[in-house]
Amino acid sequence: MAKKLVSFTLNGRAHDGAAADNTLLLDYLREGLGLTGTKTACDGGECGACTVLVNGEPRLSCLTLVGQVAGKDVETIESQAKGGKLSPVQEGFHLKLGAQCGGCTPGYIMAAEGLLRGNQSPTVGEIRSAMGANICRCTGYVKIIDAVQHAAAVMRGEEPADYPDVPAAQG
Repeated sequence: MAKKLVSFTLNGRAHDGAAADNTLLLDYLREGLGLTGTKTACDGGECGACTVLVNGEPRLSCLTLVGQVAGKDVETIESQAKGGKLSPVQEGFHLKLGAQCGGCTPGYIMAAEGLLRGNQSPTVGEIRSAMGANICRCTGYVKIIDAVQHAAAVMRGEEPADYPDVPAAQG
């Protein structure tokens, strides 16, 4: 199949590449560009492990063709840490033990990032709704909600609630 030129912004940088019309964004990122932080799990839009942000909104990359992101802004998990410092969402997942095996974690982080950019004071119901496309088989979801609440507090400039068994972040 012939490849077509596609241009979009990837993790803050202009990107030009070639892809066949039927190339999934997930495959393009992982196999074409070596960005393996976006996980492959169900390949059918059922688990959320492959979540990326497209124009700031969570999108399942296993259901998105590369051509559909032409001219758009795509962010992967690799874009989150800056200057060796975890993003507030990554820090929340680390400190609140929101990651167990790690298979679903990049997708959850990206879905949470999408939520918190538009709502830094989400209710538990809003967090659950925003995370609804993601499945975790390890945590029971409570720690994931704690992680998002922690990140929201940090993003609001507040001191996040802490648990006795989790050390505070060192500055």
